[in-house]
Amino acid sequence: MKKLKEFKTIINLAKENKLKLIIFSLGILISGFSSMLTGILNGKAVEEITNFNLKNAIIFLLIYLFSQLFFNVIQRFSITGIQKWEIELTRKINYLTYEKTLALPAYAFEEKTSGEFINRITNDSSVIINSFDSLISLASNFLASFIILIYIFFNSPLVALEIIVFIIVFGLFVNYFQPKLEKAHKERKKINDMGITQINESVRGIREIKTLGIKNSLFKNLKSLIDKAINKSFEEINLYTLYDLIGIILKSILEVGTFITCAILLYYGHISLTFFIAITYYIYRYTWIIENLTAFTKTYNEAKVALSRINEILENKLYDDVIFGNTSLLNCKGVITFSNVTFAYPNESDTLKDFNITFEPHKKIGIVGKSGQGKTTIFNLLTRVFDPNEGKILLDDVDIKDLTEESLRKNISIIRQDPFLFNKTIRENFKLIKENITLKEIRQYTKMAYIDDYIMTLPKKYDTILGEGGVNLSGGQKQRLAIARALAKKSQVILFDEATSSLDNESQNYIKKVIDELVIDHTIIIVAHRLSTIKDADVIYVIDDGQIKDYGTHQELMKKSSIYKRLYNSEEK
Repeated sequence: MKKLKEFKTIINLAKENKLKLIIFSLGILISGFSSMLTGILNGKAVEEITNFNLKNAIIFLLIYLFSQLFFNVIQRFSITGIQKWEIELTRKINYLTYEKTLALPAYAFEEKTSGEFINRITNDSSVIINSFDSLISLASNFLASFIILIYIFFNSPLVALEIIVFIIVFGLFVNYFQPKLEKAHKERKKINDMGITQINESVRGIREIKTLGIKNSLFKNLKSLIDKAINKSFEEINLYTLYDLIGIILKSILEVGTFITCAILLYYGHISLTFFIAITYYIYRYTWIIENLTAFTKTYNEAKVALSRINEILENKLYDDVIFGNTSLLNCKGVITFSNVTFAYPNESDTLKDFNITFEPHKKIGIVGKSGQGKTTIFNLLTRVFDPNEGKILLDDVDIKDLTEESLRKNISIIRQDPFLFNKTIRENFKLIKENITLKEIRQYTKMAYIDDYIMTLPKKYDTILGEGGVNLSGGQKQRLAIARALAKKSQVILFDEATSSLDNESQNYIKKVIDELVIDHTIIIVAHRLSTIKDADVIYVIDDGQIKDYGTHQELMKKSSIYKRLYNSEEK
């Protein structure tokens, strides 16, 4: 039962449409009994011919013909039904894995590569489902073979014992090889994940690759991964070849050994000619099972590895889901409070220590400090990329852990230095935020973000495809579009994480103008390295060693804060 543990998820999914599975599986099982009649009917026909009774021989052959036609129709219908059922189940697994992946905490994507997640969502689910019809077919033949074994036992216990001994030997052989085959496949999948990650990054970062001149380096890296994958594939193939070869030897021993035994028994009159002819059919059923079990072992191992990788996501084996509350903020004011918050990244010392601060709306708020002092951590905690180890974070006096996911995401938006835009049209990017948004509404927000004029100069205007990650826009244009997107969400709190640090003066002025207008109705918090971008902030907080060391306007801090003054002067130089 322990070996079937990985299959628990797929078994539960299969139960949702179990009636179809039962009907089609029964069809395949029933069709498997046709082979039981083959040996007996052909044996009877041959025996009747040797007794010069042609009429009876023809009757047995006609019964064989019509039974084969009947069972084959059932088999074809059942296999087609199973294949359609598999497609439906594949879609369910894809949906669930994708949905569950999106529910993982953000830091999961910092620890795992994109290739791993892509492989698990797309390839692994297909591998699992492809094993189902093989499994059902194998089960059908196992059942039929068991019934045939009973028939053989009543005709010759010696032959039945011979087959049983062989089955035990073969079972031990499979049990020895299976862990080795599973390990080899798992190692190859891991290398494939790394290759897919690099290919994905290469496509997304093609402009950087070209301008940095690192095409050859990446090619060497990928070639190295491909070589490793090929070597692992060769190891896997060699292992399967040895496995197949031993299986063939065992199969041949069973066939020849059984025929010799039956020939001796027939010679001495211990079995009938019908049974001897039947055995010539039935023994191939057992050797066929060996061949198919050998092939299925490979399929099973691939499916087991794929299932374990998918279950790591579906059953939270790697990361716990972010748990949200049931409270919704209907009219968010945007007051944010950090109350006695302490936080440390895994395996690191505290980044924030007993941190207390309140951010008020209708103000331009700046956060400054040296790198690694906790500025971006504030945003990571506020957006629940991480949760504090101690203390609370409140939005309008409500613990953000008590908010529904929809309420938290709707009321807080973050504009990063390099905002992510989807490879869709501008209009479609907004429809992801609000499905029924009109072009009039979109233009209202883009005008507020000072990007509408530019969009209207494009040949396809709002139906322009942005390219992978929005590569068709400049940094400033992407940020203004991201701001418009935040406005479409009607977010009360808008966070700017180094949003203007890499922009030219013209783009920076646009963003500054947008921020100045947003301050009237929103809570605006800006983490800045370039202190010149927040000189006019209503209040600037200076963070050092995970705590607020000082706050005030630019002029006030230049007089009273040595840390701020040092940061500002070093920038001016």
